Amino acid sequence: MTTSICKLGAIAAILLTVSSCVSTERETATSTKNPHAEFTPPNGRGQRVGGATVLNTVRTTHTFSDPQAPDNFILQMRGPRVLSSRVHLFVVNSKGDTLRHEVLPATALLDDRTLRNNQSATVRDKEISILRGMNNFFNPSHFVQPAVPTSATQPAELDAQAWTSLRDDPRAVGFDYPSGSGETRLAYSHQLNKVLVINQ
Repeated sequence: MTTSICKLGAIAAILLTVSSCVSTERETATSTKNPHAEFTPPNGRGQRVGGATVLNTVRTTHTFSDPQAPDNFILQMRGPRVLSSRVHLFVVNSKGDTLRHEVLPATALLDDRTLRNNQSATVRDKEISILRGMNNFFNPSHFVQPAVPTSATQPAELDAQAWTSLRDDPRAVGFDYPSGSGETRLAYSHQLNKVLVINQ
């Protein structure tokens, strides 16, 4: 009985070896690589995730500084994790000049405001809300024209010349976005050739 089990085991081992050789020969016949060469895994970047790692990028184009050529609006999330990362907002004109670069905490993009101070909210819920806020950051409804209504009162952070240049220009475009301190509006003054920031 034991000899027949040993014979069956030996036959099974021989069949397994023969069938594996057949498949290896078949694979070698169709392969373009040397089968005897040592395998080296593909090269990755080999870098750890750090503060400069780009986790997500959202971009759009919209008229802002020049009515004839749209500007590029870029939002980049950099950091090791979504919740602790920083969000970089770039406004770049059609010539490639950076008109504005601002850094915000990722938590400023929480799409669901109830999660902001909610201690029972999970990290996953907050991260999903931040990514959703990032995807909606350049929603067309955030761009307004004129940048400021003629009846609006001058904010404290702008001088009279800057405010007048925006108020008197119906072509000026404003862009509203959430910042760490609330809502902020960017507007381009054609008279002064620069971006102005209005805290709302």
